[in-house]
Amino acid sequence: MSSEKVSCLIIGSGPAGYTAAIYASRAGLNPVLYQGAQPGGQLTITTEVDNYPGYPDGITGPEMMINFEKQAKRFGTDVRYGLATSVDFTGYPHKVIIDNKHEITADAVIISTGASAKWLGLEGEERLNGRGVSACAVCDGFFFRGQDVVVVGAGDTAAEEASYLAKLCRKVYLLVRRDEMRASKIMQKRLETLPNIEILWNTETVKLNGEDGLESVLVKNNKTGEEQLLEATGFFVAIGHKPNTDIFKGYVQMDETGYIQTIKGTSLTNIKGVFACGDAQDNVYRQAITAAGTGCMAALDAERFLVEREVDVIIEEETA
Repeated sequence: MSSEKVSCLIIGSGPAGYTAAIYASRAGLNPVLYQGAQPGGQLTITTEVDNYPGYPDGITGPEMMINFEKQAKRFGTDVRYGLATSVDFTGYPHKVIIDNKHEITADAVIISTGASAKWLGLEGEERLNGRGVSACAVCDGFFFRGQDVVVVGAGDTAAEEASYLAKLCRKVYLLVRRDEMRASKIMQKRLETLPNIEILWNTETVKLNGEDGLESVLVKNNKTGEEQLLEATGFFVAIGHKPNTDIFKGYVQMDETGYIQTIKGTSLTNIKGVFACGDAQDNVYRQAITAAGTGCMAALDAERFLVEREVDVIIEEETA
């Protein structure tokens, strides 16, 4: 196994990772960034991005991530293809294995591995992603103003997505697999006050119809077997996200669903010299702009840590 030593290692790309790289590069940390299994993160499967400041005419997700990468490289970030497959944070410096064959020891590690939306696994779900199918109402709801849409889910996330879309869309169908919701009572009460939301209980999705874009959704009542065709141009899957943090389990503190826990107001984890940013530690907002903001925080926290560590080493040497 080959090996190398770096000052600052960034695991994962996307708005958080690339922003961390921009700030770390400008601070002279000579960061190395590994892009992970999905270079650019979830934005690479997003079409139009209209809510990121600085793009008055909008921009596509892939184009935005290309710009982020170019900017990180302009300041000297060593951007590489590769996937972090395991870590060892028991000692110092920290060890990270890339693609099961390359060992990196790093003085500071910034985790920006993001999270992945959970999907239903339906035929056409991937093909129509970005063309009517979405996992983020806040990101894409604007494009469905005045149209009929479908939301799938039964928790608070689904209730929030449906409520948000109800302000924009003509009709919102909320599909719930059982005869009750997991959402909090207050969220369910909110749904009841919105006249353009129709909850279809005991209902599951059978098929998504459309070639160049979503045209309709075939659903089935799992109690009666009765099928119904819903004319809709938007289909929002709101059954949750899974943070891409499995390799850090046993080292970094996480909540029960795998999101990394950071000290409030910082990017610091329970491991000195390990920082987390973006959707890997954010289960609330999950927006490109908030991810970029925490990427900035992580780089600044890493810079401060490395400077303080350097001072401590000098003091130790002088007193030895």
